[in-house]
Amino acid sequence: MGARSRKFIGAAAMLSFVVFYALAAMALSQARPIQDANGVVQALIYMVIGLGWVAPMLPLIKWMEGGKKA
Repeated sequence: MGARSRKFIGAAAMLSFVVFYALAAMALSQARPIQDANGVVQALIYMVIGLGWVAPMLPLIKWMEGGKKA
């Protein structure tokens, strides 16, 4: 598979994942335990939720780049 095809498929998969992840994060952020927590705990939870999409995307990004070694 060519580099352009890999990048197109990867971009479509990434966009789909981020849309569904954002919807799930919004639903999770409205959960009663998170809403009842104090401000510091809420901030930590929102940071984890906000950055949580990065780890699943790393293998996809490496695949899109063709497995190039750094």
